[in-house]
Amino acid sequence: QVQLVESGGGWVQPGGSMRLSCAASGFTFTKYPMNWFRQAPGKERELVAFITQGAGSPHYAGSVEGRFTISRDNAKNMVYLQMNSLKPEDTANYSCNAYVRRDYWGQGTQVTVSS
Repeated sequence: QVQLVESGGGWVQPGGSMRLSCAASGFTFTKYPMNWFRQAPGKERELVAFITQGAGSPHYAGSVEGRFTISRDNAKNMVYLQMNSLKPEDTANYSCNAYVRRDYWGQGTQVTVSS
């Protein structure tokens, strides 16, 4: 059974940093790309970043390019999202995602950026 469990959200002031983690289980982690999405109230879900199986050529949404870094540890079945220079518009619920014959999602973790 595929499971994705996020952690690391919370409140941070603008300009601050935060690292999200996603623990994956129930599938061969090394064979699948991993994604981070976010959804703010009243807005559509947005792909923030994805990383390939071998961790090469990560992709970022334009709104986070240069500020966020996605990474993975294939030995630990973990994927991370390091978020720097956070802005109030980064406030959203962040979810880890994997497509393993179908979409799987974690429960999400709330990130709130405000002063």
